[in-house]
Amino acid sequence: MMKLNVNGATHEVDVDPTTPLLYVLRNDLKLNAAKFGCGLGQCGACTVMVDGKAVFSCLTPVMLIEGRQVKTVEGLGTIDKPGPMQVAFMEEQAAQCGYCIAGMMMRAQSILEANPGATDAEIRAGMEPNLCRCGTHMRILSAVSKARELMKLASAAPAANE
Repeated sequence: MMKLNVNGATHEVDVDPTTPLLYVLRNDLKLNAAKFGCGLGQCGACTVMVDGKAVFSCLTPVMLIEGRQVKTVEGLGTIDKPGPMQVAFMEEQAAQCGYCIAGMMMRAQSILEANPGATDAEIRAGMEPNLCRCGTHMRILSAVSKARELMKLASAAPAANE
């Protein structure tokens, strides 16, 4: 039995320690946003955050995750209260087919959490490992830039209310 912290909640799973994190998220925890794309870490559809860093969950054995913090797109917000990244992707209509979007959001979230003032060039370079086969890269980059501004506003809001 392994204990995993995913989106702030502790889960016990009974899986082979070499099982890819992606399979545990989708099959055991029913968190289906991260997608199986290539299975080789070359497309990014499976991207989640582990301890604040973007990782390919299709390549990450669950045994390396115990005791660490995992965040999936489901942990960014809810349907009723979406997070800044989710809002930005919706407002910029960044998805076409949507298959890559959860991975794109998690890669972008990791970039902006590590560097809230990331430049457009830094965002573009940081997003490079994730692919969109529909070709909505420009809308995705616009969404990430918008999310950067929304996240700045969200972090400044509590200070304004004090």
